Amino acid sequence: VQTLLQQMQDKFQTMSDQIIGRNILFELDDMSCRIDDLEKNIADLMTQAGVEELEGENKTPAT
Repeated sequence: VQTLLQQMQDKFQTMSDQIIGRNILFELDDMSCRIDDLEKNIADLMTQAGVEELEGENKTPAT
C-alpha cells in the first residue's frame, strides 16, 4: 500500500510539474507576442512623428 501511494504521489507531482511548465511557457510566449506588438506600435508612432528622419541628421542636444 505504501509503495502504491508513493507511485501515485510521484505521478501526481509529475503531472503537476508538466501543467505548471506548460502554463509558464504559454505565459512567456504570450508576453513575447505582446512585446513584439508593442515594439511595432512604437516604431509606427515614431514613423508617424517623423523621428526616423531626424535620426539621420546631425542633431545638437537641447541645452
